[in-house]
Amino acid sequence: MRIDRPATPRLGGAARLATAGTLLAAAGLGILAVRPAGADDAATRATGVASCTTDREGYCRIEHHLGRAPAAVVVTLHGPATGPIPRLGADGFTATDFRLRAVTPDGPYAGPLTVSYAVALGGGPSSGPSAVDPSSAPPGAAAGSPFAGGVAGSHPKAARQATEWRAGRPADAALMDRLARTPTALWLGDWTADVRAAADAAVTEAAATGATPVLVAYNLPGRDCGGHSRGGAGDEAGYGAWIRALAVGIGARRAAVVLEPDGLAQLCGDTAARYRMLGDAVGVLGAGPATAVYLDAGNALWLDAATMVERLRAAGVARARGFALNVSNFATTESSIRYGEQIVAGLGGAAHYVVDTGRNGNGPLSAADWCNPPGRALGAAPTANAGGAHADALLWIKVPGDSDGPCNGGPAAGAWMPEYALGLARAAWGG
Repeated sequence: MRIDRPATPRLGGAARLATAGTLLAAAGLGILAVRPAGADDAATRATGVASCTTDREGYCRIEHHLGRAPAAVVVTLHGPATGPIPRLGADGFTATDFRLRAVTPDGPYAGPLTVSYAVALGGGPSSGPSAVDPSSAPPGAAAGSPFAGGVAGSHPKAARQATEWRAGRPADAALMDRLARTPTALWLGDWTADVRAAADAAVTEAAATGATPVLVAYNLPGRDCGGHSRGGAGDEAGYGAWIRALAVGIGARRAAVVLEPDGLAQLCGDTAARYRMLGDAVGVLGAGPATAVYLDAGNALWLDAATMVERLRAAGVARARGFALNVSNFATTESSIRYGEQIVAGLGGAAHYVVDTGRNGNGPLSAADWCNPPGRALGAAPTANAGGAHADALLWIKVPGDSDGPCNGGPAAGAWMPEYALGLARAAWGG
């Protein structure tokens, strides 16, 4: 991961900015993913970590000194708070600072706080609501359906394959063209050179359409527990920095984030640290005003619903939009929705979920055959009309045609398998 060279915004009043060196030495917190630019660049973003002491009304001010009023400010808790954990917001944006407010269920929070913040510069003075308004919906819950405007995205690998086959295999190229037009998720991990920039590009493109892009955060330390997709961030501090860079890239724009496929269904190593990292990621990403976070919850062929409920709770699902099912698997949509509704009931009835239908058109070959099984088909196209009472959408999260790993003749996990993709398409659409 590459973190752009940070700027050095200043904090006024009771707020102070720790230096990048100090922060990196303390729990891995720092100034992350700042894109240096002039004050006239309306897309300029800056982030930092600040400490302040709120007054009895829950307020303190943070001075950004970037010369223009922010269009949005995202704030998340990253330090000690005495008593109940407060929810954070910001308002009173000016060309030099903004006002932070912290509230708890019992009222305003008065006391010391350490927060991280992301500032997106706008074109003029603003006193509008912050990216996280304490009176709004819980963090991670986008207002209304996250997919009310549709699902954004495409399938770039299929598009390239169509071009390659156009002259010699026109019928197959036509199937790849159709596949290329179907929205698929963007996976981000330790192979992503600049996660902030990658997320920024994806949500910027989607914003022009009004649809919601789907991003997959797949960088948890100990990823896949040493399996075909092994890897991830080097440690907890590195993962926290990576998540914060992702959050800055998304900013205040609409996005859905599927958080760490298999991260809960497949536990290994220090499980307390894993829960802590996932909970932190839910909080950081969910601070975005239009970011819907879905913790991965395995699939209907794996763990029983009661076990998954316990793991989701431990990972902070109450602060997320909900959970994701069937990522990279083949369970039918019907069984996934039944499983999802069981989990929702176990969580108290308020959570929502999404289902990966990219490769489940023929269902599973067997519960044990998850790695490039033959004879599978594309499933239902992405839609917000999912059919479950709490289902937000059917999505293509796993990119159809990407390998599950070196099994059944496949290459390394994530590598493109054009003939497998073609088989999925032919089984679903004919040709």
